[in-house]
Amino acid sequence: MTGLQSYASDPAHSRGRQHDEKRDVTRGPRDAFQRDRDRIIHSISFRRLRHKTQVFVAPDGDHYRVRLTHSLEVAQIGRTLARSLGLNEDLTEALCLAHDIGHPPFGHAGEDALEEALADHGGFDHNAQTIRTLTLLETPYPRWNGLNLTWEMLEGLAKHNGPVAEPTWALAEANQAMDLDLGSWPSLEAQVAAIADDIAYDNHDIDDGMRAGLLTLNQLLELPFIAERWQNICDRFPDVSHDRLLPELIRDQIGLMANDVLETTTARIAALGVKSTEDVRQAGQMIGGFSDAMADRERTLKRFMYDNLYHHPQQMAAAEEGKRMIADLVTAYRDKPELMPSDWAAALPAQEPARIRHIADFLAGMTDRYARNRHAEIFGEHPSPN
Repeated sequence: MTGLQSYASDPAHSRGRQHDEKRDVTRGPRDAFQRDRDRIIHSISFRRLRHKTQVFVAPDGDHYRVRLTHSLEVAQIGRTLARSLGLNEDLTEALCLAHDIGHPPFGHAGEDALEEALADHGGFDHNAQTIRTLTLLETPYPRWNGLNLTWEMLEGLAKHNGPVAEPTWALAEANQAMDLDLGSWPSLEAQVAAIADDIAYDNHDIDDGMRAGLLTLNQLLELPFIAERWQNICDRFPDVSHDRLLPELIRDQIGLMANDVLETTTARIAALGVKSTEDVRQAGQMIGGFSDAMADRERTLKRFMYDNLYHHPQQMAAAEEGKRMIADLVTAYRDKPELMPSDWAAALPAQEPARIRHIADFLAGMTDRYARNRHAEIFGEHPSPN
Protein backbone atom coordinates (compact mmCIF):
# COMPACT_ATOMS: atom_id res chain seq x y z
CA MET A 1 0.00 0.00 0.00
CA THR A 2 1.38 3.40 -0.96
CA GLY A 3 1.14 6.67 0.93
CA LEU A 4 1.62 5.22 4.40
CA GLN A 5 2.92 7.51 7.13
CA SER A 6 5.92 6.42 9.19
CA TYR A 7 3.64 5.72 12.18
CA ALA A 8 1.31 3.44 10.17
CA SER A 9 1.39 -0.32 10.63
CA ASP A 10 3.40 -1.91 7.84
CA PRO A 11 2.51 -5.48 6.84
CA ALA A 12 6.09 -6.02 5.65
CA HIS A 13 7.24 -5.50 9.26
CA SER A 14 4.48 -7.41 11.05
CA ARG A 15 5.46 -9.24 14.22
CA GLY A 16 4.07 -12.32 12.54
CA ARG A 17 1.55 -15.03 13.35
CA GLN A 18 1.43 -17.62 16.11
CA HIS A 19 1.87 -20.45 13.61
CA ASP A 20 4.39 -20.21 10.78
CA GLU A 21 2.87 -20.39 7.33
CA LYS A 22 4.59 -21.08 4.05
CA ARG A 23 3.37 -18.47 1.61
CA ASP A 24 1.16 -20.14 -0.98
CA VAL A 25 1.44 -18.20 -4.26
CA THR A 26 -1.71 -19.86 -5.56
CA ARG A 27 -3.74 -17.79 -3.10
CA GLY A 28 -2.93 -14.43 -4.61
CA PRO A 29 -0.50 -11.55 -4.04
CA ARG A 30 -1.94 -10.29 -0.76
CA ASP A 31 0.03 -8.85 2.13
CA ALA A 32 -0.38 -9.98 5.74
CA PHE A 33 -3.12 -7.53 6.71
CA GLN A 34 -5.09 -8.13 3.52
CA ARG A 35 -5.05 -11.83 4.38
CA ASP A 36 -6.31 -11.01 7.87
CA ARG A 37 -9.21 -9.04 6.41
CA ASP A 38 -10.09 -11.81 4.00
CA ARG A 39 -9.93 -14.46 6.72
CA ILE A 40 -12.44 -12.46 8.76
CA ILE A 41 -14.81 -12.03 5.81
CA HIS A 42 -14.68 -15.74 4.94
CA SER A 43 -15.15 -16.92 8.55
CA ILE A 44 -18.28 -18.61 9.83
CA SER A 45 -18.46 -16.27 12.82
CA PHE A 46 -18.54 -13.23 10.53
CA ARG A 47 -21.41 -14.69 8.49
CA ARG A 48 -23.39 -15.26 11.69
CA LEU A 49 -23.42 -11.51 12.37
CA ARG A 50 -26.26 -11.12 9.85
CA HIS A 51 -28.62 -12.66 12.41
CA LYS A 52 -27.28 -11.04 15.58
CA THR A 53 -28.88 -8.08 17.33
CA GLN A 54 -27.48 -4.59 16.97
CA VAL A 55 -30.18 -2.58 18.78
CA PHE A 56 -33.47 -4.28 18.03
CA VAL A 57 -33.84 -7.89 19.15
CA ALA A 58 -34.95 -10.17 16.27
CA PRO A 59 -36.04 -7.14 14.22
CA ASP A 60 -39.12 -7.68 12.11
CA GLY A 61 -38.25 -4.98 9.58
CA ASP A 62 -35.78 -5.53 6.75
CA HIS A 63 -34.28 -2.06 7.16
CA TYR A 64 -32.97 -2.26 10.72
CA ARG A 65 -29.29 -2.78 11.28
CA VAL A 66 -27.84 -6.02 12.59
CA ARG A 67 -24.27 -6.73 13.70
CA LEU A 68 -23.21 -7.49 10.14
CA THR A 69 -24.48 -4.27 8.57
CA HIS A 70 -23.16 -2.29 11.52
CA SER A 71 -19.71 -3.84 11.07
CA LEU A 72 -19.72 -2.94 7.37
CA GLU A 73 -20.66 0.65 8.18
CA VAL A 74 -17.90 0.86 10.80
CA ALA A 75 -15.43 -0.46 8.22
CA GLN A 76 -16.49 2.21 5.71
CA ILE A 77 -15.91 5.00 8.23
CA GLY A 78 -12.70 3.38 9.45
CA ARG A 79 -11.21 3.10 5.98
CA THR A 80 -12.02 6.72 5.21
CA LEU A 81 -10.31 7.90 8.40
CA ALA A 82 -7.31 5.62 7.85
CA ARG A 83 -6.85 6.80 4.27
CA SER A 84 -6.95 10.45 5.29
CA LEU A 85 -4.45 9.88 8.11
CA GLY A 86 -2.05 7.80 6.00
CA LEU A 87 -2.67 4.64 8.02
CA ASN A 88 -3.00 1.06 6.82
CA GLU A 89 -6.54 0.76 5.45
CA ASP A 90 -6.54 -3.04 5.29
CA LEU A 91 -5.64 -3.52 8.95
CA THR A 92 -8.15 -0.85 9.95
CA GLU A 93 -10.87 -2.51 7.89
CA ALA A 94 -10.09 -5.94 9.29
CA LEU A 95 -10.33 -4.63 12.86
CA CYS A 96 -13.63 -2.90 12.10
CA LEU A 97 -15.13 -6.01 10.51
CA ALA A 98 -14.06 -8.28 13.37
CA HIS A 99 -14.79 -6.09 16.38
CA ASP A 100 -18.28 -7.50 17.17
CA ILE A 101 -17.69 -11.18 16.41
CA GLY A 102 -17.68 -12.10 20.11
CA HIS A 103 -21.16 -10.71 20.80
CA PRO A 104 -23.67 -13.38 21.85
CA PRO A 105 -27.29 -13.40 20.63
CA PHE A 106 -29.65 -10.67 21.87
CA GLY A 107 -26.91 -8.08 22.23
CA HIS A 108 -25.96 -6.92 25.69
CA ALA A 109 -28.88 -8.86 27.19
CA GLY A 110 -27.27 -12.11 26.06
CA GLU A 111 -23.92 -10.95 27.38
CA ASP A 112 -25.47 -10.18 30.77
CA ALA A 113 -26.92 -13.70 30.93
CA LEU A 114 -23.55 -15.31 30.15
CA GLU A 115 -21.77 -13.01 32.61
CA GLU A 116 -24.10 -14.21 35.35
CA ALA A 117 -23.69 -17.86 34.32
CA LEU A 118 -19.89 -17.57 34.46
CA ALA A 119 -19.78 -15.31 37.53
CA ASP A 120 -17.91 -17.95 39.57
CA HIS A 121 -15.70 -18.96 36.65
CA GLY A 122 -14.13 -15.73 35.39
CA GLY A 123 -17.14 -14.06 33.81
CA PHE A 124 -17.85 -13.29 30.17
CA ASP A 125 -16.66 -10.37 28.03
CA HIS A 126 -17.57 -9.99 24.37
CA ASN A 127 -14.26 -8.31 23.46
CA ALA A 128 -12.27 -11.21 24.86
CA GLN A 129 -14.73 -13.64 23.27
CA THR A 130 -13.95 -12.09 19.89
CA ILE A 131 -10.29 -13.03 20.31
CA ARG A 132 -11.18 -16.45 21.71
CA THR A 133 -13.38 -17.11 18.68
CA LEU A 134 -10.73 -16.04 16.19
CA THR A 135 -7.81 -17.80 17.88
CA LEU A 136 -9.49 -21.01 19.05
CA LEU A 137 -13.08 -21.67 18.04
CA GLU A 138 -12.83 -21.04 14.30
CA THR A 139 -11.18 -24.12 12.75
CA PRO A 140 -10.77 -23.73 8.97
CA TYR A 141 -7.15 -24.88 8.85
CA PRO A 142 -5.86 -28.47 9.06
CA ARG A 143 -2.92 -27.97 11.44
CA TRP A 144 -4.10 -25.45 14.05
CA ASN A 145 -7.15 -23.89 15.64
CA GLY A 146 -8.10 -20.31 14.90
CA LEU A 147 -7.54 -18.05 11.91
CA ASN A 148 -3.85 -17.54 12.74
CA LEU A 149 -4.15 -13.75 12.45
CA THR A 150 -1.22 -11.37 12.70
CA TRP A 151 0.04 -10.01 15.99
CA GLU A 152 -1.10 -6.51 14.97
CA MET A 153 -4.63 -7.73 14.33
CA LEU A 154 -4.93 -9.51 17.68
CA GLU A 155 -3.29 -6.64 19.53
CA GLY A 156 -5.77 -4.19 18.01
CA LEU A 157 -8.75 -6.31 19.01
CA ALA A 158 -7.39 -6.85 22.52
CA LYS A 159 -6.76 -3.23 23.47
CA HIS A 160 -8.51 -0.96 20.98
CA ASN A 161 -9.77 1.07 23.96
CA GLY A 162 -6.33 1.33 25.52
CA PRO A 163 -3.93 -0.70 27.69
CA VAL A 164 -5.40 -3.64 29.59
CA ALA A 165 -4.19 -3.83 33.18
CA GLU A 166 -6.36 -6.73 34.31
CA PRO A 167 -7.23 -9.04 31.39
CA THR A 168 -10.14 -11.43 31.71
CA TRP A 169 -9.39 -15.13 31.69
CA ALA A 170 -10.11 -15.45 27.97
CA LEU A 171 -7.84 -12.55 27.06
CA ALA A 172 -5.17 -13.79 29.46
CA GLU A 173 -5.18 -17.18 27.72
CA ALA A 174 -4.79 -15.56 24.31
CA ASN A 175 -2.05 -13.32 25.63
CA GLN A 176 -0.18 -16.30 27.04
CA ALA A 177 -0.25 -17.96 23.63
CA MET A 178 0.99 -14.82 21.87
CA ASP A 179 2.22 -11.90 23.99
CA LEU A 180 0.12 -8.90 22.92
CA ASP A 181 1.98 -6.33 25.04
CA LEU A 182 -1.23 -5.49 26.88
CA GLY A 183 0.35 -2.67 28.90
CA SER A 184 1.01 -0.42 25.89
CA TRP A 185 -1.33 1.62 23.71
CA PRO A 186 -2.62 0.04 20.50
CA SER A 187 -1.78 0.97 16.94
CA LEU A 188 -3.39 4.02 15.38
CA GLU A 189 -5.32 1.64 13.13
CA ALA A 190 -6.91 0.09 16.21
CA GLN A 191 -7.64 3.51 17.68
CA VAL A 192 -9.30 4.61 14.44
CA ALA A 193 -11.37 1.40 14.34
CA ALA A 194 -12.60 2.09 17.88
CA ILE A 195 -13.66 5.67 17.16
CA ALA A 196 -15.27 4.60 13.86
CA ASP A 197 -17.42 2.20 15.89
CA ASP A 198 -18.57 5.08 18.12
CA ILE A 199 -19.35 7.31 15.15
CA ALA A 200 -21.32 4.57 13.42
CA TYR A 201 -23.54 3.43 16.25
CA ASP A 202 -24.08 6.88 17.75
CA ASN A 203 -25.69 8.03 14.52
CA HIS A 204 -27.10 4.90 12.94
CA ASP A 205 -28.90 3.96 16.16
CA ILE A 206 -30.69 7.29 15.89
CA ASP A 207 -31.77 6.32 12.39
CA ASP A 208 -33.07 2.93 13.51
CA GLY A 209 -34.71 4.35 16.62
CA MET A 210 -36.65 6.89 14.59
CA ARG A 211 -37.56 4.28 11.99
CA ALA A 212 -38.98 2.15 14.81
CA GLY A 213 -40.97 5.05 16.23
CA LEU A 214 -39.15 4.93 19.57
CA LEU A 215 -37.40 8.26 18.99
CA THR A 216 -38.93 11.47 17.66
CA LEU A 217 -37.40 14.49 16.00
CA ASN A 218 -38.69 16.71 18.81
CA GLN A 219 -36.80 14.60 21.34
CA LEU A 220 -33.60 14.90 19.33
CA LEU A 221 -33.98 18.66 19.02
CA GLU A 222 -33.75 18.95 22.80
CA LEU A 223 -30.00 18.48 22.28
CA PRO A 224 -28.62 21.93 21.36
CA PHE A 225 -25.94 20.65 18.96
CA ILE A 226 -28.52 18.52 17.13
CA ALA A 227 -30.94 21.45 16.97
CA GLU A 228 -28.20 23.66 15.52
CA ARG A 229 -27.36 21.09 12.84
CA TRP A 230 -31.05 20.56 12.04
CA GLN A 231 -31.62 24.28 11.58
CA ASN A 232 -28.65 24.44 9.23
CA ILE A 233 -30.13 21.59 7.16
CA CYS A 234 -33.57 23.20 7.04
CA ASP A 235 -31.98 26.45 5.85
CA ARG A 236 -30.18 24.58 3.07
CA PHE A 237 -33.33 22.75 1.95
CA PRO A 238 -36.26 25.07 2.79
CA ASP A 239 -38.58 23.47 0.24
CA VAL A 240 -38.02 19.82 1.28
CA SER A 241 -40.21 17.92 3.77
CA HIS A 242 -38.70 17.08 7.12
CA ASP A 243 -39.04 13.35 6.47
CA ARG A 244 -36.67 13.66 3.52
CA LEU A 245 -34.19 15.64 5.61
CA LEU A 246 -33.69 13.10 8.41
CA PRO A 247 -31.05 11.10 6.50
CA GLU A 248 -29.23 14.39 5.86
CA LEU A 249 -29.04 14.92 9.62
CA ILE A 250 -27.40 11.53 10.09
CA ARG A 251 -24.92 12.19 7.30
CA ASP A 252 -24.04 15.62 8.66
CA GLN A 253 -23.46 14.22 12.14
CA ILE A 254 -21.17 11.50 10.81
CA GLY A 255 -19.25 14.03 8.73
CA LEU A 256 -18.80 16.42 11.63
CA MET A 257 -17.54 13.66 13.92
CA ALA A 258 -15.20 12.22 11.30
CA ASN A 259 -13.71 15.63 10.46
CA ASP A 260 -13.21 16.31 14.16
CA VAL A 261 -11.33 13.02 14.54
CA LEU A 262 -9.09 13.84 11.58
CA GLU A 263 -8.24 17.32 12.84
CA THR A 264 -7.73 16.24 16.44
CA THR A 265 -5.69 13.14 15.63
CA THR A 266 -3.45 15.03 13.20
CA ALA A 267 -2.84 17.72 15.82
CA ARG A 268 -1.99 15.17 18.52
CA ILE A 269 0.43 13.35 16.23
CA ALA A 270 2.26 16.62 15.62
CA ALA A 271 2.19 17.74 19.25
CA LEU A 272 3.56 14.43 20.51
CA GLY A 273 6.17 14.19 17.77
CA VAL A 274 4.94 10.76 16.73
CA LYS A 275 7.17 9.23 14.05
CA SER A 276 6.77 5.46 14.42
CA THR A 277 4.42 2.73 15.57
CA GLU A 278 6.52 2.43 18.72
CA ASP A 279 5.94 6.15 19.41
CA VAL A 280 2.20 5.45 19.17
CA ARG A 281 2.39 2.58 21.63
CA GLN A 282 4.47 4.54 24.11
CA ALA A 283 2.57 7.85 23.78
CA GLY A 284 0.91 7.46 27.17
CA GLN A 285 -2.47 8.48 25.79
CA MET A 286 -5.00 7.75 23.11
CA ILE A 287 -4.04 9.70 19.99
CA GLY A 288 -6.89 8.84 17.64
CA GLY A 289 -10.18 10.30 18.80
CA PHE A 290 -12.45 13.28 19.36
CA SER A 291 -11.55 16.75 20.55
CA ASP A 292 -12.62 17.57 24.11
CA ALA A 293 -15.61 19.52 22.80
CA MET A 294 -16.78 16.73 20.49
CA ALA A 295 -16.17 14.10 23.17
CA ASP A 296 -18.45 16.06 25.50
CA ARG A 297 -21.15 16.20 22.81
CA GLU A 298 -20.76 12.50 22.15
CA ARG A 299 -21.18 11.64 25.84
CA THR A 300 -24.32 13.79 25.95
CA LEU A 301 -25.67 11.98 22.91
CA LYS A 302 -24.96 8.60 24.48
CA ARG A 303 -26.82 9.56 27.65
CA PHE A 304 -29.75 10.68 25.52
CA MET A 305 -29.75 7.37 23.65
CA TYR A 306 -29.72 5.33 26.85
CA ASP A 307 -32.52 7.37 28.36
CA ASN A 308 -34.73 7.40 25.28
CA LEU A 309 -33.87 4.33 23.19
CA TYR A 310 -31.74 1.65 24.83
CA HIS A 311 -33.77 1.85 28.05
CA HIS A 312 -37.12 2.37 26.32
CA PRO A 313 -39.73 0.07 27.94
CA GLN A 314 -40.23 -1.82 24.67
CA GLN A 315 -36.49 -2.39 24.34
CA MET A 316 -36.13 -3.40 27.98
CA ALA A 317 -38.91 -5.96 27.64
CA ALA A 318 -37.27 -7.48 24.57
CA ALA A 319 -33.90 -7.54 26.32
CA GLU A 320 -35.32 -9.29 29.37
CA GLU A 321 -36.88 -11.93 27.13
CA GLY A 322 -33.58 -12.50 25.35
CA LYS A 323 -31.66 -12.69 28.61
CA ARG A 324 -34.14 -15.20 29.99
CA MET A 325 -33.80 -17.43 26.94
CA ILE A 326 -30.00 -17.51 27.19
CA ALA A 327 -30.18 -18.21 30.93
CA ASP A 328 -32.65 -21.05 30.24
CA LEU A 329 -30.34 -22.53 27.61
CA VAL A 330 -27.36 -22.38 29.96
CA THR A 331 -29.30 -24.42 32.50
CA ALA A 332 -30.57 -26.86 29.88
CA TYR A 333 -27.13 -27.59 28.40
CA ARG A 334 -25.49 -27.79 31.80
CA ASP A 335 -28.04 -30.31 33.07
CA LYS A 336 -28.46 -32.23 29.81
CA PRO A 337 -25.38 -31.82 27.59
CA GLU A 338 -26.87 -34.26 25.09
CA LEU A 339 -29.19 -31.44 24.01
CA MET A 340 -26.23 -29.78 22.33
CA PRO A 341 -25.14 -30.85 18.84
CA SER A 342 -23.17 -34.09 19.00
CA ASP A 343 -19.77 -32.53 18.29
CA TRP A 344 -20.22 -29.94 21.03
CA ALA A 345 -21.56 -32.52 23.49
CA ALA A 346 -18.69 -34.91 22.77
CA ALA A 347 -16.12 -32.16 23.40
CA LEU A 348 -17.67 -31.01 26.70
CA PRO A 349 -14.98 -31.01 29.45
CA ALA A 350 -15.73 -32.93 32.61
CA GLN A 351 -14.51 -30.33 35.07
CA GLU A 352 -15.17 -26.68 35.82
CA PRO A 353 -14.41 -24.00 34.80
CA ALA A 354 -13.72 -25.47 31.36
CA ARG A 355 -17.18 -27.09 31.30
CA ILE A 356 -19.28 -23.93 31.69
CA ARG A 357 -16.92 -21.98 29.44
CA HIS A 358 -17.45 -24.57 26.71
CA ILE A 359 -21.22 -24.14 27.03
CA ALA A 360 -20.77 -20.37 26.90
CA ASP A 361 -18.69 -20.73 23.72
CA PHE A 362 -21.55 -22.62 22.10
CA LEU A 363 -24.15 -20.09 23.22
CA ALA A 364 -22.06 -17.05 22.29
CA GLY A 365 -21.75 -18.32 18.74
CA MET A 366 -25.50 -18.60 18.28
CA THR A 367 -27.52 -16.16 16.21
CA ASP A 368 -30.70 -14.70 17.68
CA ARG A 369 -32.77 -16.90 15.41
CA TYR A 370 -30.90 -20.09 16.27
CA ALA A 371 -31.14 -19.36 20.01
CA ARG A 372 -34.87 -18.74 19.77
CA ASN A 373 -35.39 -21.95 17.82
CA ARG A 374 -33.34 -24.03 20.27
CA HIS A 375 -35.25 -22.50 23.18
CA ALA A 376 -38.57 -23.30 21.50
CA GLU A 377 -37.48 -26.92 20.93
CA ILE A 378 -36.51 -27.42 24.57
CA PHE A 379 -39.03 -25.27 26.44
CA GLY A 380 -41.91 -24.85 23.99
CA GLU A 381 -43.01 -21.89 21.92
CA HIS A 382 -42.75 -18.41 23.32
CA PRO A 383 -44.02 -15.01 22.21
CA SER A 384 -41.92 -12.80 19.98
CA PRO A 385 -40.13 -10.03 21.90
CA ASN A 386 -41.32 -7.46 19.32
